[in-house]
Amino acid sequence: MQPQSPSGYRELPHTADWELEVWAPDLATLLVEAARGMYHLSEATLVSQPRITRRIELTIIEPETLLIDFLSELLFLTESEGYGFDEFNLQFEHNRLIADVSGAKLETLSKEIKAVTYHNIDIRDTGSELKANIVFDV
Repeated sequence: MQPQSPSGYRELPHTADWELEVWAPDLATLLVEAARGMYHLSEATLVSQPRITRRIELTIIEPETLLIDFLSELLFLTESEGYGFDEFNLQFEHNRLIADVSGAKLETLSKEIKAVTYHNIDIRDTGSELKANIVFDV
């Protein structure tokens, strides 16, 4: 068995929706891995050009809410503008997340995610990493 990488995601079996387990050494990387995992679940592919950048600014209330809000903002941009994102530059300033996300128009989106849910959301600190399970309504 291969050792687990320092950050990543994997799909977990779920009865009706989709569930993703995400792990990372810090909150910023956890957010990025969750975003990558969400696009992976949707089987999203992007056109190569032109590239665009969007800025997302969110107030940090608690880490779990921030995770849901960040993914929901990405999902909104995907649904409303037809963009997917694969590059993420996240910065924390006081009680705010400032995220510059880069991507392109979707070439394909095979599976639709309706919403990011609060079902069983919990970011756990294991001492060596942060872990979270995220359930998506499909």
